[in-house]
Amino acid sequence: MKITKKNGNITLYDDEKVIRSILRANAEVPEEQIGENEAAAIADLVFARLTLQNEVITTQNVRDCLCAILRERHLPLTAQRYLAYKK
Repeated sequence: MKITKKNGNITLYDDEKVIRSILRANAEVPEEQIGENEAAAIADLVFARLTLQNEVITTQNVRDCLCAILRERHLPLTAQRYLAYKK
């Protein structure tokens, strides 16, 4: 899956980047600790949901989808930290 970045460059979806971002945000939230396996499962869900869309995927789409999944998995503080980290 290809992703259009903010600067217009197109790259391939890299779930390792998504996993690292999840773990980095989650490290600052001791009450919602998750492991690398759960972070990888979340990244897989992001990929699965985004591939269902018939449009150009942007970094904004990845961010929005990831935050929605984090909230669905009852990790709202991690979602907040992720958003703060990405700004």
